[in-house]
Amino acid sequence: MQTFTAVFITALLLTTVTQLWLAIRHIRHIRAYRNQVPQDFASQIDLAAHQKAADYTCARTHLSFPSTFIHVLLLLMLTLGGGLNVLASFWANWFTDPIPHGMALIISTVLLLSVIEIPFSYYRTFVIEQQFGFNKMTPAMFFADLIKQYTLGFVLGAPLLFVMLWLMEKMGESWWFYAWLAWVAFNLFLLAIYPTWIAPLFNKFSPLQDASLKERIEQLLYKCGFESSGLFVMDGSRRSSHGNAYFTGFGKTKRIVFFDTLLSRLAPSEIEAILAHELGHFKRRHVIKRIVWSLIVSLAFLWLLGYLMQQNWFYQGLGVTVPSVPSNAMALLLFFLVMPVFTFLLQPLSSLYSRKHEFEADEYAAQNASAADLIQALVKLYQDNAATLTPDPVHSTFYDSHPPAAIRVAHLKKFISV
Repeated sequence: MQTFTAVFITALLLTTVTQLWLAIRHIRHIRAYRNQVPQDFASQIDLAAHQKAADYTCARTHLSFPSTFIHVLLLLMLTLGGGLNVLASFWANWFTDPIPHGMALIISTVLLLSVIEIPFSYYRTFVIEQQFGFNKMTPAMFFADLIKQYTLGFVLGAPLLFVMLWLMEKMGESWWFYAWLAWVAFNLFLLAIYPTWIAPLFNKFSPLQDASLKERIEQLLYKCGFESSGLFVMDGSRRSSHGNAYFTGFGKTKRIVFFDTLLSRLAPSEIEAILAHELGHFKRRHVIKRIVWSLIVSLAFLWLLGYLMQQNWFYQGLGVTVPSVPSNAMALLLFFLVMPVFTFLLQPLSSLYSRKHEFEADEYAAQNASAADLIQALVKLYQDNAATLTPDPVHSTFYDSHPPAAIRVAHLKKFISV
């Protein structure tokens, strides 16, 4: 066994065992506290709602077991099992030019991985979400969305993939820097077109009609020095009863979007507090910081790929036979297939960074709206979305981009008397 093969298998085993261990911990912890509402929430959330959240979270976590095993098995079949070699040989009969051949190889692999995910997504939607009263989708809508997603992914992704492979082929050893510039341009392009071209393919967006609420929100925006291209309501209730609100776009294309389910559930002062939290992300430059950080990471990854694609051991250690080194498309495909295996244990750092931003946004909301209203809104959202109030602390450290409910509410209560 080659050294890199042993390293890969060890990392895959460690990552898989950690994922399963975290899921088991999460389920056990939630079940242990299933029959008692945390004291801080006892006056607002009844035992039945708390138990529903516990059962809903456990059901979703249970689905991660077969999903994890299937994805690990598929990864091993594609790499050490020779699956990528078979696909590469198959497409070699159709394409002799390395760029079309590479595009066919990568697109077919991505499509295979996507198709494997469909049964899990279907079960999640029509069994788990249906069982707990959240699903509003029909099978026809589910598959129509899939077709739209695949079509959109091809229309946007295929040109990007062509550019990447062309740069790898033509730009010499510094290709990774030019590829990074193309990646930056592509992401900025997506941010610009998403609100007006992509999002409407899946949902209907209507201008906010409630005059008093609109006036209240505009006063908050003026107070915070924020300009947007409009306030919109999204028909989220067509697909789910979950509620949310978000900003999208940048520059003159910035939009504020409310799920219709959120507007129907929260009082105007609570909606204002939720919006103030979202404004906090912009005013504290969290969005820009995350974009810059992701671009820095992508630059480092592309540089690393530029090194790895020149190494025979990288291909051979993953069970891939190529006629010559470097093999651009194969290197690109292998890199993005196996990189999550080696970076999973760093995930708590990303989660910690995100939770720090959430605390900062909460503080901004408490200063520009009402901390009490934000707490009330969050509790309603926890209840409506069946979000568990008692996550396992270790599981939360790894995965949760937002602080656990008890910690978040306790932090907000500090600002009520200020």
